[in-house]
Amino acid sequence: MDTELGPPNRLKLYKTSLCLAYQSFGVVYGDLSISPIYVYKSIFSGSLRPYKEDHEILGVLSLVFWTLTLIPLCKYIVLVLAADDNGEGGTFALYSLLCRHSKAGLLNASHAVRDHASSYNLGTSSKETKTSLLIKDFFEKHQSSRILLLLFVLLGTSMVIGDGILTPTMSVLSAVGGIKVKINDLHENYTVFVACIILVGLFAVQHYGTHKVGFLFAPILIAWLLSISGVGIYNIIHWNPSVVYALSPYYVYNFFKKSGKAGWNSLGGVVLCVTGAEAMFADLGHFSQLSLRIAFTGVVYPCLILAYMGEAAYLSKHKMELQSSFYKAIPVGSQAIISATFSIISQCRALNCFPRVKIVHTSSQIHGRIYIPEVNWILMVLCLAVVIGFRDTDMIGNAYGLAVVTVMFVTTCLMFLIISTVWKQNVLAALMFVIVFGSIELLYFSACLAKVHRGGWLPVLFSLVILSLMSAWQYGTSKKQAFELQNKVSLERLVGLGPSLDIVRVPGIGLIYSNLASGVPPMFARFVTNIPAFHQIVIFVTLESLMVPKVPDTDRFVIGQIGPPEFFLFRCTVRYGYKDVKDNYNFEIQLIEKVAELLESESPDQELEVVGQASGLLTNAEGKEAGVGACQRRKVGSQRLGLSEKIMELMEAREAGVVYMMGNTYVVASEASSLLKKFAIDVVYGFLRRNCRRPATALGIPHTSLIEVGMAYHV
Repeated sequence: MDTELGPPNRLKLYKTSLCLAYQSFGVVYGDLSISPIYVYKSIFSGSLRPYKEDHEILGVLSLVFWTLTLIPLCKYIVLVLAADDNGEGGTFALYSLLCRHSKAGLLNASHAVRDHASSYNLGTSSKETKTSLLIKDFFEKHQSSRILLLLFVLLGTSMVIGDGILTPTMSVLSAVGGIKVKINDLHENYTVFVACIILVGLFAVQHYGTHKVGFLFAPILIAWLLSISGVGIYNIIHWNPSVVYALSPYYVYNFFKKSGKAGWNSLGGVVLCVTGAEAMFADLGHFSQLSLRIAFTGVVYPCLILAYMGEAAYLSKHKMELQSSFYKAIPVGSQAIISATFSIISQCRALNCFPRVKIVHTSSQIHGRIYIPEVNWILMVLCLAVVIGFRDTDMIGNAYGLAVVTVMFVTTCLMFLIISTVWKQNVLAALMFVIVFGSIELLYFSACLAKVHRGGWLPVLFSLVILSLMSAWQYGTSKKQAFELQNKVSLERLVGLGPSLDIVRVPGIGLIYSNLASGVPPMFARFVTNIPAFHQIVIFVTLESLMVPKVPDTDRFVIGQIGPPEFFLFRCTVRYGYKDVKDNYNFEIQLIEKVAELLESESPDQELEVVGQASGLLTNAEGKEAGVGACQRRKVGSQRLGLSEKIMELMEAREAGVVYMMGNTYVVASEASSLLKKFAIDVVYGFLRRNCRRPATALGIPHTSLIEVGMAYHV
């Protein structure tokens, strides 16, 4: 520990943080940095107009200043970033914290999460408050509350994904629109064409990963921030130094007093100044708390304040140039939300709330840096459709603002539960957080909601479609797992069928994949019934996704032997976090090593080695009660094998080959189901299952070693 705190390690930490902070300019802060292009233009696009006096301009500047100060700086940089899930951020990271510290989630993989919670302790106080106990008890007693919480989280997640469509569109189209300032007679189709070319290029470089993209865009963003802040200082001094008075909150009060309803309507444009604030939290897995705080407080925040003040000073003397006051931009503002979309979809995928997609880890040092090809190209196509279909940045801005403020409000509500149940703070502190930030966001939300008919319907439509798809996938997956649990076959029954089916054992190792922590999966029982043979060594494998980013190697495998030792039947639970890399080759080697370690640990007079009873492994009594059945064909009878013979047999089986068996199941709604259930299961879930990546492909299982057993599950 002393070595870790020594000067060399401290210097290395600072150097790494500064390097990450530099990269974050090109990834995280593009949205915030590019927003001065369109904020004032959007604010004054409605009924609000600046008159001879400067009350409106100074009031808007005061609103922008306090919005930037309260939401990105106070809420996200100071407070929300501290609610990371072992380095990961976003709405699902908050949800995973709640699920791991209480029974508030439907996605708890098993009680093993709680059994091993100490491995992922966040260092919070173990003392429960009365409020914490009441909230946990409420979620435990009312399943409907857990369902509503999950839907609320999925709503926020779907809005973030919708942001991944609107953010590149708004940033690039607004920036390219500056061409028309210099070339007034340029046809709109040309600007749309240029915007489409830039969008295609932007999405095309995503496969290089956050590291390279960050280093590519970082110098551009830093130059951009320094330029707009320098221009801002010049404009303040040259045009109107008195704009510094707008930093007083009095001008906010005076603004609403004089502008009335028009001022309230303008809030939909003001909120655009904090676009990208949520991405700071969602992109946390790509960087670190310290690096994001250094970059924002040291460079981004002061540069943006100076830029907005300078533009307000210029506008106060040039009130007729509202629609072209700031059109000299570099279109890189969409990178933050694209990376955030990858991170959140990865979390949803690992927790069975999103169809299987290919996740490419672009960094060996930082596992949060990922790239998802399917999502990247779908986002690109949708962005191009929005650019070509809308063309009007004012309408896109209305949609953009509603999506941004909705995600922020979802985070605020989840933070109430985090502060009270995870951090175990006084309920007054949690309420204060919600009152301060929630009231501001609801005010902005009401203004954005009034513009639903003018483009605000787009994020609502996107989020409803994405929410429906994610909910249907989660519902279908849960029904499939419930069917397997209800129809599992006991080991005694399977072994008892041995003599009647004339089962034989063939050389090799058979890995039987299922979601069951105990018992025999129905697809394996069906296979043995129709083809009475299975491998010399059989391992029932259960993959368990925990509500943590990464699982330590020491906690990865929980393995034990089931039935009498001469049966050579094992059960293995493999735990993965939602950021763990699944390497099939290393997995196979590690699994066989764990089986060998288990056999070596057995004493000569011990019939059964049981590991992790809490994970659902069979007990000694269950193993002893199992019949000999087909294993008599191995001609070992009841004689116990020696340790060296067991290890030798394991190695021989390994040399004979490893075969993977998985179920190719079709989930079908029963005839008595409602029309809504039939539509969700048969149509939506069926479509997603047919078009997503197959389980074997997602796990990297070689096709030549795969056996798939088809079954129809009527749920």
